[in-house]
Amino acid sequence: MTALADSYDALLLDLDGTVYLGGQVIPHVVEALIEAAQRGARPMFVTNNASRPPAEVAAVLNGMGVAAADSDVLTSPEAAASMLAQTHPAGSKVLIVGAKALSDAVADAGLAPVRLATDQPVAVVQGHSPDTGWRDLAEACIAIRSGVDWVASNTDVTLPTDRGLLPGNGAMVEALKAATGRTPRVAGKPNRPLLDEAVRRAGSKRPLVVGDRLDTDIEAAVLAGLPSLLVLTGVSTAIDLLEAPSSRRPTHVSFDMRGLIDEDLVAEIHDTTGLSASPWSVESDGDGLVLVGELAESDDARDDGRDLRALALLAAKAWSDGVNKVRAQGAAATTVLARFGLTQTRAHGS
Repeated sequence: MTALADSYDALLLDLDGTVYLGGQVIPHVVEALIEAAQRGARPMFVTNNASRPPAEVAAVLNGMGVAAADSDVLTSPEAAASMLAQTHPAGSKVLIVGAKALSDAVADAGLAPVRLATDQPVAVVQGHSPDTGWRDLAEACIAIRSGVDWVASNTDVTLPTDRGLLPGNGAMVEALKAATGRTPRVAGKPNRPLLDEAVRRAGSKRPLVVGDRLDTDIEAAVLAGLPSLLVLTGVSTAIDLLEAPSSRRPTHVSFDMRGLIDEDLVAEIHDTTGLSASPWSVESDGDGLVLVGELAESDDARDDGRDLRALALLAAKAWSDGVNKVRAQGAAATTVLARFGLTQTRAHGS
């Protein structure tokens, strides 16, 4: 086997929950990305977060020890502004709901950012800002209800932080959808514009999407026809993985970013033939799936690679057959299921 980083020329990396969490770099990220770059896989940071411009994001990353130039960062406001510039004449007024980074992206695209519905904008663009309040939403509501174009930078309902999941831009978008009866065009993941632009900027022929969310990062990869790696460091869990519909199924899974550089710390889900040497097997009974396997006395009680192979087998079987429950046969299998929180899991479609 070879490491994932040897097979791809660009890594399209999510940020929140993948590279950092709550302002702190996630363990193993710095070392993994350095080695991945040395192997020829260029890191490209692709984020739905609309609250900061690329230069500020790059500065934050460098402050964490993650090497990043401004050109290595692509944000959803940039993609949203590009969408607006393609459909409205230069100089058109666009009402901003979001941070200064969103306003700057709109201005850089040749459009005129405004904040009031009385400014008669031709469009509303909405991105995440922790300072968005009712008055901001009210101005957007008036404009949207008048029939103008509406673009959302992203629709992530939650945002991972060190305090847990907090409301994301998608939660604010839902408020305006409820108030207007309208639905916005969306630039960010899981839609394609952001990834398509990232591939173009990186000049990539073999990109790999890396993220922590099945409903944004992985769904975007599936929609774009790109391979993907789910890291279990943020929002989506092993339970979510087994329950994932076909539109949200990653190619690979790992506990963290070490899966990019260590072939023993990542598992490929769509091709489980390489897992035949593992101690695990997955059987179906009348009530769901059974993970079967025991460890030799010489084996360590906890082995990340071995446990990931069990998860990959379970996911592949759950996706192909559907499943009501997952249970263990044997003490080792019981320990693995407990580690992933999979005991008596109900899966998608059950």
